[in-house]
Amino acid sequence: MSEQEEKRRKAYANRRALMDLGMGLIYVALGGYFMLSEFFGISMEFPPKPFSYIFGGLCIFYGGFRIYRGLKKNYFD
Repeated sequence: MSEQEEKRRKAYANRRALMDLGMGLIYVALGGYFMLSEFFGISMEFPPKPFSYIFGGLCIFYGGFRIYRGLKKNYFD
């Protein structure tokens, strides 16, 4: 592989890792909002309580996956 191609791959991996970390943090924050909205005194009519906890948990799980993938930077295997 040429030096230019290696630089291009490294730049792509860094951009994608930064996007994964940023989106992961957004998903974790959104999941925390859905799960802890009642604790902060925010009343949500939609989604109802059991679904907001489930959706919040899924968002936190997916956000954790995105953060892990961003830290791992294993995009070319």
